[in-house]
Amino acid sequence: MKIPYYEVDAFCSRTFTGNPAGVCLLKEWLNNHLLQRIAAENNFAETAFLKPSGSVHDLRWFTPEVEVDLCGHATLAAAHVLFAERGWKENVVRFQSASGILAATKRDELIELDFPSRPPTPCAEPPQNLVAGLGIAPREVLRSRDYFAVYESPEQIRSLKPDMALLAALDCLGIIVTAPGIHEDFVSRFFAPGAGVPEDPVTGSAHCTLIPYWSERLGRTELFARQLSKRGGELHCRFFGDRVGIGGRAVTYCRGEIEIPDSN
Repeated sequence: MKIPYYEVDAFCSRTFTGNPAGVCLLKEWLNNHLLQRIAAENNFAETAFLKPSGSVHDLRWFTPEVEVDLCGHATLAAAHVLFAERGWKENVVRFQSASGILAATKRDELIELDFPSRPPTPCAEPPQNLVAGLGIAPREVLRSRDYFAVYESPEQIRSLKPDMALLAALDCLGIIVTAPGIHEDFVSRFFAPGAGVPEDPVTGSAHCTLIPYWSERLGRTELFARQLSKRGGELHCRFFGDRVGIGGRAVTYCRGEIEIPDSN
């Protein structure tokens, strides 16, 4: 069995930056065990599995260890593959996912993702492992799907050297750390060691929480964000209340196919 396969760097305008994702184009769904093995073999933060289904494409995302309910950079990568590599003619492509219908729209050089808004709520008693695992106490801790730790400056965000074993023990998918920016509206990093991703280079789904928080705090609905990982990434953000727009660029790194023996 041969599966068309692409590797795409997302939320960036040049190769070797942003967040790499694998994109597999399926004719029919494979069993979950095989999907997980492919994702583990690819060893990216996420591999997207995309299956055409009429006007809406079915989309799922796997880390090397688990399936996740929402992933931004691999959705951007999948949309980029359809637009740039597979001849999708319309300006909008829609996906059916575990988080409902998601849309990706071409806007000049950007692809904007239409994702659910997940505003954080205050966390009265942050887990001891969270503060100890981050190493520097945040000014406040909130929570949505992920723990959400707010700091004072980009320098604090850059200087964090988390204890991944402590963070992996938390009851969440990941930990968002964020602060006001200097040349951007806000900055962030994202850690998900419990899901096999110690640090994610650029995390679209985290911005489902970051955008409503910073939109309220800064009093604006259009924001520019930067993720301060080693590879780095840029996100053009819009807040629509119960939805957020997450815009970015993407670059194809390679095109090919995965070959899997029929015995698998």
